[in-house]
Amino acid sequence: MRIISGSQKGRKLFSPPPHEKSIRPTSDRAREALFSILGERVHNARVLDLFAGTGALGLEAFSRKAALVVFVDNNRLALDLIKKNVLLCLSGYTGTRELRVIPHDLSKGLPVKKLPLEAASGFNLIFADPPYAKNISLSVLDSLNKSNLLTEDGMLIMEERFDITLPSQLSQLRLVDRRVYGENAFWLYVPILPMR
Repeated sequence: MRIISGSQKGRKLFSPPPHEKSIRPTSDRAREALFSILGERVHNARVLDLFAGTGALGLEAFSRKAALVVFVDNNRLALDLIKKNVLLCLSGYTGTRELRVIPHDLSKGLPVKKLPLEAASGFNLIFADPPYAKNISLSVLDSLNKSNLLTEDGMLIMEERFDITLPSQLSQLRLVDRRVYGENAFWLYVPILPMR
């Protein structure tokens, strides 16, 4: 597993041991495809990486000049991997972009009160990659829909198994794209803006 592009291009990241099934990193190919869709959206973005796993999605955004990346997970191994990978990517870095790690159980809701002040106006990009086996994507999506975490011009990327059905519209979010890569799929949501 490696960073695909940007300032950290080619950097190998720590990944879970092969027998470990609680963390399922997004493949390099799927990540490359996703970031090619996101393009310039990543530049100077505030990014929230939920169920961050190894931190690969957030660190890819950091490598591509995201201003702030906040990683959230509760799995002990995941938190250990994220911290190791963050230290790896910060080694020799002298800029002002920030990386934060928040331990939080997302099955109990979003960590709104734990988020940094720099993100008070919301996140431009939110990645959410809940564990496939736990069937919690819909409740996570619903929580994000009811929150004010996504900026008006932001995008939420939900990752799930390709054969799962997620809604095309919620009260505050609408689906604008869906891409399948092997067993995985990305659902791309944007806010529904009020009529002016």
